[in-house]
Amino acid sequence: MPSSSPSDGAKAATKPTLRALFEAEESPLLRYAFSLVGRRAIAEEVVQEVFLQLHANWDKVENPQAWLYRSVRNRSYNHHRDHRREVLSDDNGESESGGEDTPESLLQRMEAAGFLRLLLAELEEADRRLIQLKYFENLRYREISDQTGMSIGNVGYRLHHLLKQLADKLRNLGIDGVS
Repeated sequence: MPSSSPSDGAKAATKPTLRALFEAEESPLLRYAFSLVGRRAIAEEVVQEVFLQLHANWDKVENPQAWLYRSVRNRSYNHHRDHRREVLSDDNGESESGGEDTPESLLQRMEAAGFLRLLLAELEEADRRLIQLKYFENLRYREISDQTGMSIGNVGYRLHHLLKQLADKLRNLGIDGVS
């Protein structure tokens, strides 16, 4: 019997090219990175850096797909750590938790934010757009109405129900907003 196992040959035979891996995984990795960092530009930067790092280490990486996801997760966590004051500060520059941030509480908030981003990604495009305009672009109902063609009252009604749905889903995941 040969000394190498059948799985060694299978790994070498099934390892995709870097181009094929990029084409297959770029969009899912961007969604994953966005769910972790919450900003499209940063997610794109994270994914780009990870692919460049993979290119530099291509011959050393046995399972490139798993390596990519692990690297995106780690770089996203590094981003949160490096920009902690930016993430944890409110408009007055005060910490949301009164200065008692433990690694556990930070991780809980990051996980909650990640779940929220995943739930947002599951919304219909029109609903996701309403939340984007209101809570990420800080537009007023009048401005949202102008952009969407919905009445001001309908904008408020729709946002209220979307937030209620999201809160219920988060509660079902064990996230109650108190932590």
